[in-house]
Amino acid sequence: MGRWQPDARGRLARAALELYVERGFDRTSVAEIAERAGLTERTFFRHYADKREVLFAGSSALQEVLERAVAQAPESATPLDAVAAALEGAAAVLEERQEHARQRQSVIDANTELQERELIKLASLSGTLAGALRERGVDEASAGLAAEVGIAVFKFAFRRWVDRTEEKGLSQLIRESLAGLRAVTADV
Repeated sequence: MGRWQPDARGRLARAALELYVERGFDRTSVAEIAERAGLTERTFFRHYADKREVLFAGSSALQEVLERAVAQAPESATPLDAVAAALEGAAAVLEERQEHARQRQSVIDANTELQERELIKLASLSGTLAGALRERGVDEASAGLAAEVGIAVFKFAFRRWVDRTEEKGLSQLIRESLAGLRAVTADV
């Protein structure tokens, strides 16, 4: 394998995404990922449970960002305002990686199994938001509803951002989507 190089996990993630984009997720093996990264399959499995996890490894860090942002929202914030603060926090993390996010999403869009895994991740993020809201004293139903609505807003803004339908940042698209939500529910 040659001389040791740092950042095995990052090298594996980059190699996997490159191969998924080039060949497709189903036509890429762990052995090929490890070889592209200049590592062994054994090293791959020390960092990732399987080749899907390369695409979803950042979920726990994103959950922490959401929890922290909800907890730090002003006491006077409504549940939706606290969720908005959390989405802004997530956007700040993701905006630095737009090209990666775009490529990752293209791989997910091309594979039904990965789409299902993405839905599970989003449901988990919703659960994280709802839990953080309950910690603030928000009742179960309101916490769940605000969290689900927040994830819907995030999905809508994220899709516009990765598809590059507009030259706007993810934070701005989230704010616009929240404003749109408030506008369509104002008459309710």
